[in-house]
Amino acid sequence: MWDSLQHLSHWNWLAIGTLLLILEVFGAGGYLLWIGLAAASVGVLTFIFPELPWALQFILFGVLSVLTAVLWWRRQRSAAKPSDQPGLNRRGSELLGRQLVLHEAIHEGRGKVKAGDSLWLVSGPDLPAGTTVRVTGQDGVILKVEASQ
Repeated sequence: MWDSLQHLSHWNWLAIGTLLLILEVFGAGGYLLWIGLAAASVGVLTFIFPELPWALQFILFGVLSVLTAVLWWRRQRSAAKPSDQPGLNRRGSELLGRQLVLHEAIHEGRGKVKAGDSLWLVSGPDLPAGTTVRVTGQDGVILKVEASQ
């Protein structure tokens, strides 16, 4: 086996790169992508320089694998921007501060309000149906309300 590792051709490197890229398709989360591209790059370099020593091929493979992964990681971190829609997928956050009318009375701390075409569970002081309340917070799917003045 040691002898075969010392005589890798460009076809071997390209096959290793292709195998790693195929394995990436099965859900490695991007980890094998950069290692596969590094192996393919070493295959191209081995094609251009066929007398490249085996030790240098492995060193290049290791350096390129780490370099491409670090560069991609840094690019991903710099590309993370705050959302222009911070309330997206946070239903109910748009209701904070709004005044709504109780659809069902708050009894023992629980009731319902109608906001748009949806009924929301609310928690707050006991109040009769029809009372105007202001949304002060949210606890999961339950809106926290208080009587509106």
